[in-house]
Amino acid sequence: MREAYEAAILDLDGTVYLGEGLIDGADKSIETLRERLGTVLFLTNKAISRRQDYSEKLQRLGVETSVDDVINSGWVTAQYVRDHYPDAEAYVVGESPLVEEFRDAGVTTTDAPGDLLVASMDRQFDYEKLDVAMRTLDGGAPFLATNPDRTCPTENGEIPDAAGMIGAIEGVTGRTVDEILGKPSPRMVETALDVVGVEPEACLMVGDRIETDIRMGERAGMTTVLVLSGVTDRETIEEVDVEPDYVLESIADIDDVLRG
Repeated sequence: MREAYEAAILDLDGTVYLGEGLIDGADKSIETLRERLGTVLFLTNKAISRRQDYSEKLQRLGVETSVDDVINSGWVTAQYVRDHYPDAEAYVVGESPLVEEFRDAGVTTTDAPGDLLVASMDRQFDYEKLDVAMRTLDGGAPFLATNPDRTCPTENGEIPDAAGMIGAIEGVTGRTVDEILGKPSPRMVETALDVVGVEPEACLMVGDRIETDIRMGERAGMTTVLVLSGVTDRETIEEVDVEPDYVLESIADIDDVLRG
């Protein structure tokens, strides 16, 4: 085993599980990482559930997890808005767990045009929401997003993610999003590294999406591990200006990384 690794940050969808099914061998690999490295943090861009929901799901799938072991883009975005726009009313294009996250952070949300806009994955996105988002941005309000993912992997294939909502809003307003708080943003990686408490060069970043998981880890100086169990295939690797340190069929092969 390479002794230099002190922590691992793992993506969830497409890396640890697909939909409601654990990826074969993921539980054993997570146990191995915990035994050998100590700290394992789960980091997801999905904002349609809360950290407690993800920890409970992992426990149902046989992976012992506390809420403090999980960070998602919704929680990071809510903390960011609380810190940077403490007096703003936020119009949130997103599902009820994300709105609850904002309210628990002390951020006021509104169903009318607000002082800032936050866009995220929203399976109830419709014309009315698009109209309120457009009117929110009419006066030059900040335009934030939880994550840039085009799709989300499931056991039945990929489904549209936050990029669909962001793209629709950009299309009707002519505005581009000012800041994205999820992977691969500096805010997300700083938050994750603060939690694991190690330097980036001592940390593994394991994920299935080369343009977010692996790009973020590469920028930060972590050892990056791309798994092919989610949205990225070998052809995609050649098309992106990101070079993973390791490419594995799935997280079940993590021993190949630990052996160096």
